[in-house]
Amino acid sequence: MSRLFGFLSVVIVMAAGLYIYSRQVQSTSAAMGTNNPKAAINITGVRTDLMTIAQAERGYFALEGKYASLDDLISSRSLSVARQRLPYSYDIETSGSGFRVVASRTSEDKSGAPAQISVDENMQFQVVQ
Repeated sequence: MSRLFGFLSVVIVMAAGLYIYSRQVQSTSAAMGTNNPKAAINITGVRTDLMTIAQAERGYFALEGKYASLDDLISSRSLSVARQRLPYSYDIETSGSGFRVVASRTSEDKSGAPAQISVDENMQFQVVQ
């Protein structure tokens, strides 16, 4: 009887975890302006790439005392992310006091994905539909 109770407990906990996970995925997709699963997957990958680029930019600043372009980050081997993740391409806008990593949609797709996603030196994301 105790084994059955243990098994049922595991099943209930797994069901609750899957429910919470599915609600989180839905809210993330809605926050990005799309309910298309493929677009949500692309956006998640783009957000991960943007965070990786921003962290490389912060590391470069710690070593060199200035912000770098995307070409400089790649050539200094501070970054190993590709220049694009279709349908987005990446660029870095730098100034003396900060940077902004921008992912711009390169093609007109009907997935409802945002036109532009960016992250700044404070790791704050911005989405432009």
